[in-house]
Amino acid sequence: MNLVFRHFNVPFAALLTWLVLCASAMVSAADSSETYRLGPGDLIQIQVYGEQDLTVKVRLEEDGYLSYPFLGEIRVAGSSIDQLQQKIRSGLRDGYLVNPDVRVYLLESRPVYVNGQVRKPGGYAYVPGLTVQKAIALAGGLTDLASQRGLFVMREGDSYQNRVSADLNMRLGPGDTLVVEERFF
Repeated sequence: MNLVFRHFNVPFAALLTWLVLCASAMVSAADSSETYRLGPGDLIQIQVYGEQDLTVKVRLEEDGYLSYPFLGEIRVAGSSIDQLQQKIRSGLRDGYLVNPDVRVYLLESRPVYVNGQVRKPGGYAYVPGLTVQKAIALAGGLTDLASQRGLFVMREGDSYQNRVSADLNMRLGPGDTLVVEERFF
């Protein structure tokens, strides 16, 4: 089919491809806002349109709670962005505002930690799609003593005993710790 839209002079196939890409991006964004779980170290902004006093930017503390005007202490850790928006919207609707337009934005995810036989161990900003290989690159690469088979990941909240053997393509999540062990000669 080789239709051309008169007003835009765009072939139908190109327009269809663009529409499919836009739709998949919107679905992906919706999925990520529901699957990402907030936790200590995340930097978020809560905005209530038309209510400047209710707009706050806060880094979530270790206890997983935040203090919000009118609502007091709110448990945030473990909630998705959508769940937090709904919780705040419901709380404000209950006696404070008629129809609050609440938006929660994740400004910065909690870091990923890279330890062991890397050149610059430490915490690094999490970005979606971060793999073990990319985290090692962020940490300056492997040292001469590093074992490429001695890669382990501890998921956020897990203990050292619950570490998982990893390969270079394994995806990391916010708050995860990558451990690169020393090789045996």
